[in-house]
Amino acid sequence: MSNLSVPADSVLACRDLHKFFVQGPEQLTILNDINLDIGRGERIAIVGPSGAGKTTLLHMLGGLDTPSEGSVLVSGKDIAKMNDRDRSRLRNRELGFVYQFHHLLAEFSALENAAMPLLIGGEKRAVAFARSRELLERVGLGHRLEHRPAQLSGGERQRVAIARALANSPACVLLDEPTGNLDGDTAESVQALLLELNRELQTSLVIVTHDMRLARRMDRVLSLADGQLQESVA
Repeated sequence: MSNLSVPADSVLACRDLHKFFVQGPEQLTILNDINLDIGRGERIAIVGPSGAGKTTLLHMLGGLDTPSEGSVLVSGKDIAKMNDRDRSRLRNRELGFVYQFHHLLAEFSALENAAMPLLIGGEKRAVAFARSRELLERVGLGHRLEHRPAQLSGGERQRVAIARALANSPACVLLDEPTGNLDGDTAESVQALLLELNRELQTSLVIVTHDMRLARRMDRVLSLADGQLQESVA
């Protein structure tokens, strides 16, 4: 039976987490008995070879996928036991997401894209846009509020995605290769921005990355291999 006790400052945790798929007579194990605690304001990098299950783990931590066994706790609540509606509400309120590809909505402006989590959560448009404008100004895009994604550079689009991830003041932001699609200088700029926002807002970061330079800037580096998650020396 899982021990669901978590530290008082834990914003995201998993207990005895397993993920496997059955293929005919075979069981393919992706994640095997993973336990993890992420404290408020903590920065964690998850590294490992391609195909190791890093994105699968990130999706389960974010409630986008369900574990085969075990529990995921967001602000102390076990999201694996929630129905889809409650899980979506908690995810919208407590978690932010940034991906390698920004996933902005092409028909909406930068301001509208950044406001989307607030609007989905039922916030009034005026409040949502005011918060999003503040965040876009914070990430250096106050002059690009009405531009659509096609009118923005790759780095600018990723900054909009970061603003969107922070719109609801989440406890934790999950990032999957957030700078993997950017050139070196732009990647460095985005990395510096993430660290600055982390320090200022005390939002926890969990970053899946192949970039060891980014990983070394985190508080902890965890390596995922053969289904196991272990502390790694960056």
